[in-house]
Amino acid sequence: MTTRTREIHLAARPVGWPTHDDFRTVETELPDPGDGQVLVRNTFLSVDPYMRGRMDDRRSYVPPFRLDAPMDGGAVGEVLESGDRSVPVGATVLHQAGWREHALLPAAQVRVVDTGSVPASAYLGALGMPGMTAYVGLTRIAPVKEGETVFVSGAAGAVGSAAGQMARLLGASKVVGSAGSPDKVAWVTGELGFDAAFDYHDGPVSQLLAEHAPVDVYFDNVGGEHLEAAITAMADFGRVAACGAIATYNETDPSPGPRNMFLVVTKRLSIRGFIVMDHGDVASEFYRTAGAWLADGRLKYRETVVDGLDGAVEAFLDLHRGTNTGKMLVRL
Repeated sequence: MTTRTREIHLAARPVGWPTHDDFRTVETELPDPGDGQVLVRNTFLSVDPYMRGRMDDRRSYVPPFRLDAPMDGGAVGEVLESGDRSVPVGATVLHQAGWREHALLPAAQVRVVDTGSVPASAYLGALGMPGMTAYVGLTRIAPVKEGETVFVSGAAGAVGSAAGQMARLLGASKVVGSAGSPDKVAWVTGELGFDAAFDYHDGPVSQLLAEHAPVDVYFDNVGGEHLEAAITAMADFGRVAACGAIATYNETDPSPGPRNMFLVVTKRLSIRGFIVMDHGDVASEFYRTAGAWLADGRLKYRETVVDGLDGAVEAFLDLHRGTNTGKMLVRL
């Protein structure tokens, strides 16, 4: 027997902001799993900012998506059929064959996850790649020291919301965030416990951040104006964990660099970019530590959920428009 299913292909490489015309939903059939394979019915798909870069045909830290082929990304799902004893039928698994309703995968490419204490979707957010990105940034790239001030841009997103909370748990005495709406500001300062936050639409970021200076650690999810403002606000010997630059992902012209780079010299700043996949050695420590924080309520998260594969493209576009609070997910 075969399984009839649907998947989303990249139909054209976007120029600037992607549109629905750049994607195509395709029906396909999957054979039964052979030895060492599993058939998974996806239940949640992740859409993430880094996927925009993979839509361009250029060299990066991961290969670009191929045209007229299924895209991929983080997903969790239920094993329907299995040709491997280590991955039983009914198990919930984490894998990278997202953007589709079903996936036929080698068993070695899935990881069975425990949904007894946290829901499956958490493995795509706080206990997944976004959470580990925040953890690596604040423990390996720009380690937070006791009593320091930490600034997090994109504080209401999946990575930023985790980073702000982790900064406090790792010893920061003051955590400041930027977000894109009053509701998001209220969420991070209320439920998440940031000491302060501002809506970056309310004025120049440099002015909004100035009252919270000096900043010892900046966790950068946004780039652009935020990075320039942070450099001005940094304390001597401050550290920047450069995680992303979503403000520039859909620009067609090269974005100008910060105009105050000489402050990197005079303040003796450290700016280090990082990719979480380079830090697999931290995974066990992260799952153990973040899992305990989640279990006892010290690490909170929120999800913005869109239903159905037909909503996946719009969910991805909404992610770049900043309409989500917390992790953006597609539920199948």
